[in-house]
Amino acid sequence: MSAILISPSELSKLILSEPTVVIDTRNPESYAAGHVPGAVNLHEIFTFLATSTPEGYAELREKFADAFGKAGLSGRETAVIYEQSMNSGFGQSCRGYFLLTFLGYPKIKVLHGGFDAWNAVGLPVSIDLPEPKAAAFPVDEAAGAVVIDAAAMLAAVEDAAIAKLDVRDVDEWIGESSSPYGKDFCPRKGRIPGARWIEWYRMMKPTADGPRFKSAPEILAECATVGISPDTPVYLYCFKGARASNTFLALKEAGVKDVKMYFGSWNEWSRDPALPIEEGHPAAATA
Repeated sequence: MSAILISPSELSKLILSEPTVVIDTRNPESYAAGHVPGAVNLHEIFTFLATSTPEGYAELREKFADAFGKAGLSGRETAVIYEQSMNSGFGQSCRGYFLLTFLGYPKIKVLHGGFDAWNAVGLPVSIDLPEPKAAAFPVDEAAGAVVIDAAAMLAAVEDAAIAKLDVRDVDEWIGESSSPYGKDFCPRKGRIPGARWIEWYRMMKPTADGPRFKSAPEILAECATVGISPDTPVYLYCFKGARASNTFLALKEAGVKDVKMYFGSWNEWSRDPALPIEEGHPAAATA
């Protein structure tokens, strides 16, 4: 890996050699305390909750086309997204990567290891607030095919050929908690019926420099444990599409050909009592 992941040294060279917009997804307090020089803060990449209705996806498209345009992305620049570290922000930099993919942006990178990696090699840190020049963000609506809605996920429940992949933490998977924001944040606990489970952390491994994505063969080996091959259609979900974005990046980089995101995820599914759920410990691993 990788075409998408970029190291701190590669980013420092890229900033000097071609048009680049660096986007910091952390909270404003962390950003203010120090960031990659020139980086624009866009924490809403992480916080914005979307619904998977046509209206919800239209709002998501409009909101982030506007936000990324104000950050200075016109299609000419490479967008580089980062968070604090790869396992401390629930995949928020990868959620930025996914949103840009959803919008059809042509040049996207994720800083591998996040701001911690940038700091660890002693690269410059700034507290200056940039004033980006707003641009007309180019939206390619056809790229929106990477998302599915609740109806498509419901139809997939009856289709064993499609892997419904839940990447939430174990307490959410077995129905002890409804979300990372509290056990009872959502009205129902459990999982989508027939889902397979790979906790999102498993796409990464500890290194001396902090968490990093596993190699493509390692990721495919993780997928094989639940019966997913590079040719298996995969519908991903988590709570709000952040951790699943981390997995989306991993699967695409590893060569899984057909990966789509149910972006409304458990936050949406659990709030509709008409949608079926499974609760408790799975009777057996689904594969």
